[in-house]
Amino acid sequence: MNKRIKKAAVIGSGVMGSGIACHLANAGLQVLMLDIVPFDLSDKEKTDKNARNRIVNTALSNTLKSKPAPLYDVKFADRISTGNFEDDFPAIRDCDWVIEVVVERLDIKQQILEKVDKFRKPGSLVTTNTSGIPIHQLAEGRSEDFSKHFCGTHFFNPARYMALLEIIPHVGTDPDIVHFWMQYGADYLGKKTVLCKDTPAFIANRIGFFTGNKVGELTLKYQLSIEEVDKITGE
Repeated sequence: MNKRIKKAAVIGSGVMGSGIACHLANAGLQVLMLDIVPFDLSDKEKTDKNARNRIVNTALSNTLKSKPAPLYDVKFADRISTGNFEDDFPAIRDCDWVIEVVVERLDIKQQILEKVDKFRKPGSLVTTNTSGIPIHQLAEGRSEDFSKHFCGTHFFNPARYMALLEIIPHVGTDPDIVHFWMQYGADYLGKKTVLCKDTPAFIANRIGFFTGNKVGELTLKYQLSIEEVDKITGE
């Protein structure tokens, strides 16, 4: 597949959204990160762009100060621009990739993806960063072009350092898109890409929840100390 990503939109600026935005900047992309307008604006602030972008700007500022550092070089922060859902959503038309990284609620993600479907350019890639919501549910009601270019790209926190990237297609995802993400994630984002079935919690969290519960059960059963468990289950 002849796809080239130069600019990406990150929809949501929480811990994962900001971290992903920084890592995409690490990979040389121009990044537009969007989030909601604050609910508590005064009448004067409602026309102030800085006030309207307060949530996204604060999130990015906090991420840039976090440790371990999310950027290879602090100068890469210049590759990230910010905006809000009300004023700047049409700007995603300029993006080759739109990744949704909002709260883990099906209804909210569906609302955001409906808006993405409205403003994205045809042929652009759309993905969701979800740790467990079935991808086919997020694709319901979307256009044919959206659907075939849509899949899950599940990063882990912190996005720069965690090697795993789960690629989760749904039944309508174009196979060439899946192949593209498996390669792109490895070659350009430096990840270990793993192809997952569209089943709740995919692979890592599906295994993680089971093993976490089982380890807790065995810790009690054999009266193990935390240090002993760490030694047994660590690297």
